[in-house]
Amino acid sequence: MSDSPLLSPYEKTSDLFYFPRMLGKIRLHAEGELPAEYHANLGIGFDGQCVAFLGVEYRALVERVHEGGSDEEILKWCFEQGRKPGQDEINRWNEFMRKRGWNDDGRPTLKRRLREGGWENRTDIETFFDFIDLDEGRPLHPPFSSPS
Repeated sequence: MSDSPLLSPYEKTSDLFYFPRMLGKIRLHAEGELPAEYHANLGIGFDGQCVAFLGVEYRALVERVHEGGSDEEILKWCFEQGRKPGQDEINRWNEFMRKRGWNDDGRPTLKRRLREGGWENRTDIETFFDFIDLDEGRPLHPPFSSPS
């Protein structure tokens, strides 16, 4: 069982991976409960990619989260303020995010992070989502099917 106050990046809001994790980090930071090691990356990395995908500014999203509301309400706000991707775009986003670090330019960083954590021999960690769940003590999701 995980001790992490953060959600897995595999969690979804309205079919969109990662969004609830990002909102959770914003809320925890506002409450002073976000672990310090996450502070430097707020609004960049996957957070930055998510807000870019939705066409909203991270600072505006933070302000909206501070106003309150459910994840679904905040995602609806993102769609109204930025853009509302269609289901095909969401599916592509999900697949990109779910596989990030597997056979792409993020692989060296993933390998380095595994080494730093003492997990260089873990052959079951193929993506950043897997790494995040491992690092935060959650059980791993079943692996995706790689092409033959």
